Amino acid sequence: MARMTMIEAIRDAMDVMMARDERVVVFGEDVGYFGGVFRCTAGLQQKYGKTRCFDAPISESGIVGTAIGMATYGLRPCIEIQFADYMYPAYDQIVSEAARLRYRSNGEFTCPLVIRMPTGGGIFGGQTHSQSPEALFTHVAGLKTVVPSNPYDAKGLLIAAIEDPDPVIFLEPKRLYNGPFDGHHDRPVTPWSKHELGEVPSGYFIHPLGKASVVREGSAMTVLAYGTMVYVAQAAVAEIGIDAEIIDLRTLVPLDMETIAASVKKTGRCVVVHEATLTSGFGAELAALVQEACFFQLEAPITRVTGWDTPYPHAQEWDYFPGPARVGRALVETMEA
Repeated sequence: MARMTMIEAIRDAMDVMMARDERVVVFGEDVGYFGGVFRCTAGLQQKYGKTRCFDAPISESGIVGTAIGMATYGLRPCIEIQFADYMYPAYDQIVSEAARLRYRSNGEFTCPLVIRMPTGGGIFGGQTHSQSPEALFTHVAGLKTVVPSNPYDAKGLLIAAIEDPDPVIFLEPKRLYNGPFDGHHDRPVTPWSKHELGEVPSGYFIHPLGKASVVREGSAMTVLAYGTMVYVAQAAVAEIGIDAEIIDLRTLVPLDMETIAASVKKTGRCVVVHEATLTSGFGAELAALVQEACFFQLEAPITRVTGWDTPYPHAQEWDYFPGPARVGRALVETMEA
């Protein structure tokens, strides 16, 4: 067991898989010699050589298109898009080629491809470095979408994603990259908890895709969150002292509806929290699925707490994020409804 940040856990996952499987290749902008803008691939080129970990031109469409060809012919690329905001030139390749290859070929070809992307805000990166585009991927049949919230999960989920026979979008909340976070931008966690910056098993292990984690058991209501918002939800619950059950979805597609439905049927109330904008965000899908599965057990309307329906506001970054105060008000209102 080792104590790791999320950056270190992600790097360790790639290291484990590159050592186990020579088909695994890592590439993207600045990921080779420099080790990536967030240092997630630091040392991999020195260890495995320039044919296994290498730099690519500044062309997201070219990076993804090349990786799709590699995957089709038997390699297992794990590529990095430097920021999730940069993926739009490659979106056609992702949707029209990677996601559809198994179906278009009637199963003759698959696309075992992982696309890693730092996502979300929290580093004052402005409009072109801070978006949360997960709903653009969850809408596309043929893609799997993963959002880890801690180093332990990040390593196990990334190894599972690299082994998966189909394309996986692996979104890494950059606000969680370098250590623990208690839901407030100005408060460090002391001491560090087991999974925020703590014990991560060495070597090979996986978390199966499609399995959520109950991070806090409770009976008053269910809070559904993923990525950074898991910690915001925990902070809100602690501050208002409500007995809420908090579920970290971990994988958005496939979604663990069994765990979600069991929780909501037990508690009778549900609040959904995510950083992306409200309209057509993944929370809308969650609310619809919960309503369909748990209608007769619901004792109050499902509430969503999200970012604003605006372009990402650089100057008001911390007001844009759902914080403990805003989430706490939603929890209280849902309890009183």
